[in-house]
Amino acid sequence: MTFDRERETYIPRIVVIGGGTGLSVMLRGLKHKPVDITAIVTVADDGGSSGILRSELEMIPPGDIRNVLSALADVEPLLGQLLDYRFDKGNGLAGHSLGNLMLAAMCDITGDFVTGVRELSRVLAVRGRVLPASDHSIVLRALMEDGSIVEGESNIPKARGVIRRVSIEPKDVRALPEALEALREADAILVGPGSLYTSILPNLLVPEIAKTIIESNALKIFICNVMTQPGETDDYKVSDHLRAVRDHVGSDLFDYVIVNNGDIPEQVQSKYAEQGAKIVPLDLDEVTKQGYKVIADQLVLFRTYLRHDAEKLSQHIYQLVESWMFKKR
Repeated sequence: MTFDRERETYIPRIVVIGGGTGLSVMLRGLKHKPVDITAIVTVADDGGSSGILRSELEMIPPGDIRNVLSALADVEPLLGQLLDYRFDKGNGLAGHSLGNLMLAAMCDITGDFVTGVRELSRVLAVRGRVLPASDHSIVLRALMEDGSIVEGESNIPKARGVIRRVSIEPKDVRALPEALEALREADAILVGPGSLYTSILPNLLVPEIAKTIIESNALKIFICNVMTQPGETDDYKVSDHLRAVRDHVGSDLFDYVIVNNGDIPEQVQSKYAEQGAKIVPLDLDEVTKQGYKVIADQLVLFRTYLRHDAEKLSQHIYQLVESWMFKKR
């Protein structure tokens, strides 16, 4: 816990782990709660702008970090749009987001990526801390059901096969010390939402991170995706997501699972079905049989795409953490 002098009370320390759009959406709601947030973000991205900068500048891929910085930044909406702005033309510029280029510049100015993220966080008045899982990029590999191996985070979903398991190289990559410290001090650890095999598991496969979470007495919550992801979690139920984490880490990690059980209009489902995505069904009996407590609610909003209702999701998280801390006192 951290003492908040303004409120004259202790606020919980929450560590969130993942990457991708889902994590950023959740953080946009959670940052408005009286909590101390640390986000630990994957360093396995190798596609698009991040992949180019990772290869050409030999730096940690910045895309997922940039998404989280944008979500937690306390700035005018226009500046947030500026961070996410992606050039669509220009020799050498097309495909790059401005936020990624800013992180690359800060890395060069400060001498290392972690310091660059810290300084850009200060400039953007970020509510909390954003940390890469490691200060070294990792390569993600997937062993498919047919025995083939697909290398590279961006290539795995494109293979459209059944994933048996994923691994990282180097296998013994060291976790960022600040990330481990945040996990040890956490009152609650949140994993997800996000792509199971390419955003969530790359963090948990960093040996020191998994070990520290297992040893932690913090409240541990898994936020399940609303829809399956083609090429990753085709036909997965909620229990399949949890089983995949356990099979990779070697232990049950979570106390609670938060999942959407609200109705999604047929026309929306049809739109996603065209891409091969379906609703992730809650198989409640199987999930509770595995020992998890379940929080289920209408947790989605639909605009252009389905997204978690950040406010409602954050309220469930905050209530769980408050209750957990009250019991510990």
